[in-house]
Amino acid sequence: MSLAVTDALLDGERIALRAEEGVIVELGPDVQPRPEDEHVDAAGAILTPPLLNGHTHAAMTLFRGFGDDLPLMRWLEEKIWPIERRLQPEDVYWGTRLACLEMVRSGTTRFWDMYWHPEAAARAVRDAGLRATVAAPLIDVDGRAQDMREAALRSLDAVAGADERIEAGLAPHAIYTVTEPSLRWIAEVASERGIPIQIHLSETEQEVADCLAAQGQRPAHYLDRVGLLTPRTVLAHGVWLDEEELELIAARGAVIVTNPVANLKLAVGRVFPYVRARTSGIQVGLGTDGPGSNNSLDLFADMKVFALLQKHEARDSAAVTAPETWELATGRRAPLLGAAHGVEVGQPADFLLLRTGMPELSFGELPAALVYAASGAVVHTTVVAGRVLMRGGEIEGAEEVLARALERARRLGLALPR
Repeated sequence: MSLAVTDALLDGERIALRAEEGVIVELGPDVQPRPEDEHVDAAGAILTPPLLNGHTHAAMTLFRGFGDDLPLMRWLEEKIWPIERRLQPEDVYWGTRLACLEMVRSGTTRFWDMYWHPEAAARAVRDAGLRATVAAPLIDVDGRAQDMREAALRSLDAVAGADERIEAGLAPHAIYTVTEPSLRWIAEVASERGIPIQIHLSETEQEVADCLAAQGQRPAHYLDRVGLLTPRTVLAHGVWLDEEELELIAARGAVIVTNPVANLKLAVGRVFPYVRARTSGIQVGLGTDGPGSNNSLDLFADMKVFALLQKHEARDSAAVTAPETWELATGRRAPLLGAAHGVEVGQPADFLLLRTGMPELSFGELPAALVYAASGAVVHTTVVAGRVLMRGGEIEGAEEVLARALERARRLGLALPR
């Protein structure tokens, strides 16, 4: 399989690109398409790396608009968890397919997912053509630790075999939903298999207070004690981490994924201390969180909110720049998250073509336009592993995906009446 893209704009220069077997093999102004290539005429569109969503619960597209305007724990306990007990694999499959559709449309080609029925989620990612790290949320405070462990091992094998673009991981939900023995077991399995871990951490002030009361130490120190703070660990949220915890996370090489829009919507009470995290040397990525708590998967929106929040918090308009924010959103500041190195020969053929005719991309400097003005609507073409997933805003099979997702949502009583 080969692909040629001609008349694209990269760093102000008109270039062409060729990819073979999912890898960029030629790039430059003199590159010519070959007869066997699938040909995309970019017509002057901007060629960029794709976005990377470092934390989401993709199938929660089915939960969008359900139980909104509630505090986090009430939202979970009263609305989300009761419905999730009724989820079937096909619900997760079509909910994840819809999430993939939305991410392709808004320029995200890789994401980290934590959700039920991970085998169905992995199948959806495979069929949609994206890349992902997929893991089931692990919870054992109901006393069923052995069941949880057996299910986790089964899911690892199933997800790992789904597709070469899909990575299996372990996802203890949080320190308040997984017992200490199981946290230690998860750390051991992850170490033995060399696989990543993702966990919610320090999302609320109450979580910190409860950890201090139960463990005598703050959440990051507790994670370190049980062996879960490693260079393979992705921590979601981290808004209530203190200075010592940030230094510890940096020393252990773990990644933090900040989710500013979801944190604001659920009113967790604090802004992630990004400037201090950056000073400490922590790798940071950007995520939307689930489409039930955001309620969007468009990382362009999260980029802008992230940058503005950090400027406001620091009382310094230069505290976070547009180029830095773009690097976060494309995964360049957290290698564990799995971004390609860029649009370069020898790298995976994962890239976007952006519409130059849009007003949002017609003025000023490109990074500022991308972060402060653009939305996902500027994405014209999305390519993953040399395969065109969207061209001219059109995605093959989009109508069926939406229709099937709506069917699954109606089964759960979650869709709007029609």
